[in-house]
Amino acid sequence: MASGVTVADACKKVYEEIKKDKKHRYVVFHIKDEKQIDIEVIGERNSTYDQFLEDLQKAGPQECRYGLFDFEYTHQCQGTSESSKKQKLFLLCWCPDTAKVKKKMVYSSSYDALKKSLVGVHKAFQATDHSEASQEVIEEKLRSTDRQ
Repeated sequence: MASGVTVADACKKVYEEIKKDKKHRYVVFHIKDEKQIDIEVIGERNSTYDQFLEDLQKAGPQECRYGLFDFEYTHQCQGTSESSKKQKLFLLCWCPDTAKVKKKMVYSSSYDALKKSLVGVHKAFQATDHSEASQEVIEEKLRSTDRQ
């Protein structure tokens, strides 16, 4: 179900700055006036995952948000002693259980529009609480797509 919410051009621009230019570590998006997905916060390149989660939840326990994060980790292929540095972009739809039903519905139904406009995102996740958005859980899900 499409919500009629559009994606601001600025979202696509900052996505390219993260993906190609590696200018930022993350970006938090919000739906402005129930009409358009726009940028709320841009995280510096040296920002941590904890800062990302903090910005994602800064609006309060009744607010939903989208977050895009450039996740880095080291990966070691089986049978080799070398490890390589991996980077994967993931998109997160943050809709806490405490958010109002209408807000959750608008964010859930608009998520596809954002996913389609950000071509090249490795994975997309949804989270309703800290345990689903923790760094360990996200890293495990991203690693599951690596070749062994």
